Amino acid sequence: MKDVDSRALAFLVDQAFIRVMESSHPHSGRRTFLTASAATLSTPILADAALASDTADGPGRPIRPQRPGRELRALLREIDPRRIEADILRMVAFGTRHTLSTQTDPVRGIGAAVEWVHARLQAVAAASGGRMTVEKQSFVQPVSPRVPAPTTITNVVATLRGDASPARLYVVTGHLDSRASDVMNATADAPGADDDASGVAVVLELARLFATRRTRGTLVFAVVSGEEQGLYGSAHLAAKLKEAGADVQAMFSNDIVGAGSGWDGTRPEPHTVRLFVEGVPTTETPQEAALRQSVGGENDGPSRQLGRFVKDVAENDATGMKVRVIWRRDRYLRGSDHISFIRQGYPAARFTEPRENYAHEHQDVRVENGVQYGDLPEFVDFDYTARVAKVNAATLWSLAQGPGTPKNVTIDAATLTNDTTLHWDRDPDPGIAGYEVIWRETTSPDWTHAIDVGDVTTATIDLAKDNVQFALRATTPDGHRSPAAFPRATTT
Repeated sequence: MKDVDSRALAFLVDQAFIRVMESSHPHSGRRTFLTASAATLSTPILADAALASDTADGPGRPIRPQRPGRELRALLREIDPRRIEADILRMVAFGTRHTLSTQTDPVRGIGAAVEWVHARLQAVAAASGGRMTVEKQSFVQPVSPRVPAPTTITNVVATLRGDASPARLYVVTGHLDSRASDVMNATADAPGADDDASGVAVVLELARLFATRRTRGTLVFAVVSGEEQGLYGSAHLAAKLKEAGADVQAMFSNDIVGAGSGWDGTRPEPHTVRLFVEGVPTTETPQEAALRQSVGGENDGPSRQLGRFVKDVAENDATGMKVRVIWRRDRYLRGSDHISFIRQGYPAARFTEPRENYAHEHQDVRVENGVQYGDLPEFVDFDYTARVAKVNAATLWSLAQGPGTPKNVTIDAATLTNDTTLHWDRDPDPGIAGYEVIWRETTSPDWTHAIDVGDVTTATIDLAKDNVQFALRATTPDGHRSPAAFPRATTT
């Protein structure tokens, strides 16, 4: 049987059910009203009554995935597995990239690795026509449980300024540092091919490809350090962005993205990548928690909306990948650099391979009982890493070329009614075409229906907020959609 999109199949089943019910229980054909307010639209408008009555459980059209356009497909075809391989092998050649390793040796250690990454990104920036800038972001990390003496830690950050909406930022990272079995051993070989030369290679390849292309939003390609010692590099980067008031609308960490086969090699998943996304925001206040416990939203934090967006734009024939969204902040007892951004209140998620092999993570290089241990390049699938780069590229392109996530979205809970009114701020981006109210059953993992409401700032939907979840997304004339913004309930 031909593979059919599950949402489309569910919609077809709904239609068949409605026709059966209508044949035995005719009804009058409910109409759905939208009330919109804006400078050019101040009177009630009538939604497509036929569409509304044809939908089993409410108004709107079924949501379809956003398909990659010609420009995105061309970008994805340029992702080069051989270049990714070369970058991973070069990083392994530094012997160790431990955060506490030498910073003065020109060929070994974290210092040499930082210089090489900086040179690579500077070469990439030269092709950007001045739109990409590259900086070393250094700071001194005080003594901590995994830093025995004050230590300079350096990130390398390349920023590609957007054209139409440069104030909104999308950040992607990989971490440069590596480790052996003993997290404090800064002198032993720690090749770190998968953890995390693979993630750094993805970031370098993305920077190379985007440098020659123009986007509406700004992209930040960051190679951070100090992850294994306590997420220190990413924590510094996220804090600096927060202090500057940066509008980071999405952040993705690529950490251990080098292999599609698991620990036993018997269940390879070469076309799957995991994406970890938290539900309830880490930064939720007690007041926000009290409201959420009343009206719901445990599955609707900003990071969870990123997970839905990634599946929407990056799970297709052009990437050749399935995105397996995991509804957790990260794996058991571990965490990556996206957590630093989550702690600053930014939406963030972590890409990682489907089935980790712990013999090749955080291990001294050795053979024991016939088993090869160590994070060696021979265990990295460079074609797989290139496909993960495609997932990242499709996501970043769709974010940076599309509209920003709507802001200050609220749902009116001041009075008890059987319809639902949402309000929001209009995005000043002149490329905005309008907005869609989207909704789903509370038990559905993904948004299922969209209602076009136009270029307005208020809409009233003939559907009870008690029964479903609502959100809002912006649209552009060329078909891009923003990530969903889940509304905050207001009672005044």
